[in-house]
Amino acid sequence: MTNALMFTLIFFVLFVIILLVKGIRIVPEQSAVMIERLGKFRKQLNPGLNIIVPVIDKARSIPWRSTLKEGGQKFHMVDQITNLDLREQVYDFPSQSVITSDNVGIQVDAVVYFQVTEPQKTVYEISNLPNALETLTQTTLRNIIGEMELDESLTSRDKVNAKLVETIDAAAKAWGVKINRVEVQDITPPQDVQAAMEQQMKAERERRARVTEAEGIRAAEVKKAEGDRDARIARADGEKEAAIREAEGNAQAVERLAIAEKNRVQLVEEALKTKAPDYLIGMRYMETLDRMANNQNVVWMPHSATDLSSFIGGYKHLLGDGGGTGGTTS
Repeated sequence: MTNALMFTLIFFVLFVIILLVKGIRIVPEQSAVMIERLGKFRKQLNPGLNIIVPVIDKARSIPWRSTLKEGGQKFHMVDQITNLDLREQVYDFPSQSVITSDNVGIQVDAVVYFQVTEPQKTVYEISNLPNALETLTQTTLRNIIGEMELDESLTSRDKVNAKLVETIDAAAKAWGVKINRVEVQDITPPQDVQAAMEQQMKAERERRARVTEAEGIRAAEVKKAEGDRDARIARADGEKEAAIREAEGNAQAVERLAIAEKNRVQLVEEALKTKAPDYLIGMRYMETLDRMANNQNVVWMPHSATDLSSFIGGYKHLLGDGGGTGGTTS
């Protein structure tokens, strides 16, 4: 065997080995590869080991735009890929300039979460999916926020997110893409508007502080008035209870005095028998005279000496005949 034949054989073997290597294509999990034969779509390679015809079959190169962050700035980078990632992906594009309905220009920073569901449509129905998603998100943001005032746009992020998902997902279905979420990360008003908003917020906080202080003072006054009222009610209840107790005590004392007086009278009546009425009248008359005599402001004189002597005689008669059977005096 000559050297030329040996060289040709070695070259042929190497060529076959290279062709075999080129015909083997390993696709990672959650990825897809579009195979074209002579420029026409042939088939989709799924994850695992795949065999293709070398030279004739080629993987479709896909331009894929991504965003890089450096020093707080976002930059675009376009790569040529063949393995299309089927996992959920995040596309964070630069902030957009949007004008609200009250003519305030703001910067809106949004991020899109999407997933490729039909790789063939993603490759052949749109030239650059991330670029299309960014442009569609920009126009949708302008339409949605353009219908809102500044205050509403700052406080209605959930509403904006829902409308973005609804609108972008409806358009992205034709590209074989499912839009899972669209999140507005940041809304930045102009510096002068921010300063005015800060002053407004400061004034609102001061107003709330004054209102809270006034409500606290009012509540304290109400509590104090309620305490005074309860104290007065308690004092009045105490005084009423004391008066009731005092009246009950006086009533009981009067009742007991009356009972004692009744018992005394009964004892006297039993002792004096039938002369009890005259005796009682005389005793009451003498007690009255005694009280009048002890009163320095009263000077008592009998109506006549005859009346006085007759009264003394009658009184002596009563005392003298207290134990008798009684009788009449003419």
